[in-house]
Amino acid sequence: MSPHTPELHQIVRIPVIVSFVETAAFTETYGFTGSQGRVFLEGQQILPENLPSDTVFVFMHPASTLNLMPLPVALAEAGHHVLCCGSRYAKNDTALIMEKVAVDLGAYIRHARDVLGYSKVVLCGWSGGGSLAMFYQSQAENPTITHTPAGDPYDLARADLPVANAALFVAAHIGRAHILSEWIDPSVIDEDEPENRDTAFDLYAVNGPKPPFSDEFIAQFRARQQARSNKITATVQAHLERLKSSKGNGQERPFIVHRTMADPRFLDASLEPNDRQADWCYLGLPETVNTGPVGLARFSTLRAWMSQWSLDHSRADAEACVVNISCPLLVIENTADDCVPVAHLERVFNAAGSTDKQYCRIDKATHYYREQPEQQNQVVALITHWTQQKVT
Repeated sequence: MSPHTPELHQIVRIPVIVSFVETAAFTETYGFTGSQGRVFLEGQQILPENLPSDTVFVFMHPASTLNLMPLPVALAEAGHHVLCCGSRYAKNDTALIMEKVAVDLGAYIRHARDVLGYSKVVLCGWSGGGSLAMFYQSQAENPTITHTPAGDPYDLARADLPVANAALFVAAHIGRAHILSEWIDPSVIDEDEPENRDTAFDLYAVNGPKPPFSDEFIAQFRARQQARSNKITATVQAHLERLKSSKGNGQERPFIVHRTMADPRFLDASLEPNDRQADWCYLGLPETVNTGPVGLARFSTLRAWMSQWSLDHSRADAEACVVNISCPLLVIENTADDCVPVAHLERVFNAAGSTDKQYCRIDKATHYYREQPEQQNQVVALITHWTQQKVT
């Protein structure tokens, strides 16, 4: 048996429903949530059977549910109490506002303490939940936000967000806006005609550029990516201004962002090298994902773009937020991660304002630890040991 193999416990799953009053200017998600003056959130406790604890590991992803993901389940099987939290935008980030997701997360943490009886909370920022965790904790410790990036009133300073006792940043990127700016396809010339492209920057064109890519090409590619992202932001802002100045009842507009999975690092493993597989990404073949329906930011509303995808306006920036966090912080890099760039984790760790921070690596671990029980056991053992030392 590996020294990292934990004693495994049978787990039980308990639904957690959190609800609170909130009045919105208009209904932004389909269904009951938010349309009746209340927000309803669905989460799940994952508990080791007959093993009490005063500490809970809280997971939230802005747009997904994590109760079936490997890391939360593995922590529960190792004897930890886990709370997986679904935001009001679970499984549909089209209209997602990061400021509202922070309030959702705060409602879960308050519920964990006041209703479920936990005295200590470890905020677990895994994958896309990393930037949310840092954003949340920074606003819980030092609330400053009173409006969304679109200018709508939404006061986190008055939300009384409960502070977590410690935070994890595991296989996580700096933020949705940052990662999109590094994945968006700069070959697109016309947002309404995605087949109209500049083949000199089309990574998937038959006669397009091929790896290994030169430093000069990468610099031009990155500049064009940011230019495309900024152009979309400018268009979004113009639409918002027209809506606000009109006399009609129109409040929002949806739109499509084509081709958003074109990072040269997916094709050229010599760029920011680690142990990842070349010609692959965490969603599969990059070329397929680039044009498919599940690409990052594929469907968005105007306000959602400003809050989660605009590089200059989104506040869920882990590198900026972590400066203002004082609780103990553990950053974990998976060295074969096929999603998160190594540089993102290093930047967040270097920027962290906490005097109690630690950086660790799990060798050969992929993003999801698929068919990697040894690496999964290692990360669980690392988190367990760190938590025992830091959360007392």
